[in-house]
Amino acid sequence: MGDLPSIFVGLLPDGAQGSAQAPGETVVRTTLRKRTSRAVLVFAASSLLGVTALATAGAPAVAATASSNELGCIAATHGSSHVGRIAGISHAVKTACPAPHVGDAANGTPPLLYHGGPMMMTRSTGALVVTPIFWTPSGHPMDAAYKSILTGYISDVAAASGSRTNVFATANEYSGTNGTIRYSVALGAPVTDTNPLPADGCQLNGHDKSGIYADNSGYNACLDDDQIIAETDSVVNANHFVRDLAHIYVMYLPKHVESCFFGGSTNTANNFCTINHEPSSAYCAYHSQAPSSTVYANMPFPVYASAVGFTCSSDAVFPSVQTPNGNADADTEISPSSHEVMEAVTDPDTTTGWFDSSGFENGDECAYVFGTTKGATGAVYNQTINGHHYLTQEEFSNNNFKRTGGGCLQGS
Repeated sequence: MGDLPSIFVGLLPDGAQGSAQAPGETVVRTTLRKRTSRAVLVFAASSLLGVTALATAGAPAVAATASSNELGCIAATHGSSHVGRIAGISHAVKTACPAPHVGDAANGTPPLLYHGGPMMMTRSTGALVVTPIFWTPSGHPMDAAYKSILTGYISDVAAASGSRTNVFATANEYSGTNGTIRYSVALGAPVTDTNPLPADGCQLNGHDKSGIYADNSGYNACLDDDQIIAETDSVVNANHFVRDLAHIYVMYLPKHVESCFFGGSTNTANNFCTINHEPSSAYCAYHSQAPSSTVYANMPFPVYASAVGFTCSSDAVFPSVQTPNGNADADTEISPSSHEVMEAVTDPDTTTGWFDSSGFENGDECAYVFGTTKGATGAVYNQTINGHHYLTQEEFSNNNFKRTGGGCLQGS
């Protein structure tokens, strides 16, 4: 995998429904390998996406394997397994695709394989401090409820540390050069970042100024990964935060801000961007480690019920977006948040951690696999954490895969 961030591309076609009991979905993972010292972007591509091999200058692409079920669902986006310095993307999925298979089978080519590096959240690192950063520049407000629910989720995950009843407990079976992972999370002080947006690093296409979100609005700015890193590092520096394997900084972008791996054109399959009308449409989120050593996640504002025909939400496998907390945006963003943090824990630098022979990390293996759910239609959930209900994808267990051939679990 290269030296870029790990990405969760959680885009499934709107209306691609599955069973409310145990929907699963094949995911294709793409890793961008770049011959520089940049942090690696890892992204998990949703199985319903196409598996087109991408290449960047001087960076050979490795195509992931597509199942027969996904061949009829090839999207206008790409889903290669490695692309320069980027890996671990959670891809978007297309709307009119067949329902994903029912069960807790993984999406990639498990088991996860160890590649020789350190982990986060071990006895030597101490508890993993998850710090949410809510970027709200002028003209880009962020709803207080959205911030509160996301912060509350991280707080609940922290309060439940040591338990075995949620997806974070599945990380306990993995270890690295600095010891075995232990589920121990702490909420870092949430940051509301009011810094202005920089000038666009990627070129916003006119087609993408509408028809992106459920309200038919679109983007008015476009930031590349270098700019995401620069802003995250500016927050870390301004607050004298720590850069090490005990800290991850989760950057939540405001609505109407597109993001891409690279600067320049978005009208090319050589770039990877959030859901848009272009060949670059690819992901919902990603994680990586910056050149400064900051472990970070880029969490664009969630897209669902989009005219583009792709989604980052539970409407990929349910008839509609499920909202156990009554907020479609926040309830959508919780699952990729879990995905990216779990991947960072087990593969912080995206090159020396745990991923399978196709490049899938633990989150990629189970993207859009929710398992058995509870609750009323429209508000179903599969996780009760610190007394509160959430709907998140399952996470992968090598141990369970060895015993049962499945591997995607809601807890350990």
